[in-house]
Amino acid sequence: MHTIVRVAGPDLILRPAPVAMVWNEPGRPHDALAAPGVRLSPGEALVEVELATICGSDVNTVRGDRPAAAPLVLGHEQVGRVVAVGEGAVRSDGSLLELGDRVVWSVTVSCAECDRCRRGLTQKCRSLAKYGHERVHRGWELSGGFATHVQLRAGTTVVRVSEQLPAVVAAPASCATATAVAAVDAASTRVRLDGTGVLVTGAGMIGLTVTALAIEAGATVLVSEPDPARRVFAVRLGAIPVDPGARGSSPERLEAAVDVLAGRGIPEVLVSIEASGAVSAVQTAVRVLGIGGVAVLLGSVTPGSDVHFDPESLVRRLITVTGVHNYSADHLVRAVAFLERSWHGLPLDELVDATHGLADLDAALAEAATGEHVRVGVAPGRRIHV
Repeated sequence: MHTIVRVAGPDLILRPAPVAMVWNEPGRPHDALAAPGVRLSPGEALVEVELATICGSDVNTVRGDRPAAAPLVLGHEQVGRVVAVGEGAVRSDGSLLELGDRVVWSVTVSCAECDRCRRGLTQKCRSLAKYGHERVHRGWELSGGFATHVQLRAGTTVVRVSEQLPAVVAAPASCATATAVAAVDAASTRVRLDGTGVLVTGAGMIGLTVTALAIEAGATVLVSEPDPARRVFAVRLGAIPVDPGARGSSPERLEAAVDVLAGRGIPEVLVSIEASGAVSAVQTAVRVLGIGGVAVLLGSVTPGSDVHFDPESLVRRLITVTGVHNYSADHLVRAVAFLERSWHGLPLDELVDATHGLADLDAALAEAATGEHVRVGVAPGRRIHV
């Protein structure tokens, strides 16, 4: 842990100085930015990063597939330890943050006062700020997880995690796990999951987490994913595998998997959760649903082709189509609770295949872009394999 020297008021000087990796444009390596001085305002905290994980949106930004306000410090899935606390900084339950707390925190910073926040849509706050998405500016240089430290602003949901929870399990809570909880929540408001057939399209980190959550809720889950290794992992979670490219008499065709459901007394799929963003998967997620079904779309986060539906089919089948983007404070709290109770019995620690040191961030992002791994980790100051 760094030595902290407190000077006048809220100003902090850390030695060695915190370092953030700054992204500027596609094709250009990250630059290291030192931030020796940090000023904490009321409600803020400084966290030393233990481990960050690379989300698909980080890869999309680096490749230039999505707009970004450069220069910026990417990274929004991480776990760390509180090393400095501003006046009135609190945890998600309202208790005061303390030095040494091991924590994860929300992607978003919300005001809690605007009309959207009052409606419960804090992730769409009118004055929204997002970790790993904001242009670097004076006073908030430590704004993303690909750094030795992150400065948490007032309005951030901060959740304490246990010392026993592995870092590779805890870090994705801040994006993938909490978003998965939000997706399952959106489905369960329309359809009771216990005893229900659920289709998950896309077995990335979010899709696999959705699978585990839905199975825990009592659903029978089909997972459609072109990567054979990820289908095998889904089976380890208790799912029925579907190969979207399967033809003929393959037992991994979607139709064959639906027949398996019927053989178990589940006549139709009533929930589909689309986590891949592929147009064909979106169409499948809507097409497969039975009467009164709900399709939750969360993978379509970059511009893509139009998706066409027959509105008569939606109307006659009483289909609900809803979108999920990010999550609320409660979803992050529940995500941590899920991980704490589940990591002993589920192979969640295997979803982060390799971890690079912060200095090797560009190599880590290149490895993540191959799609070979569900998640790649970034650990400041060291290189490890898990």
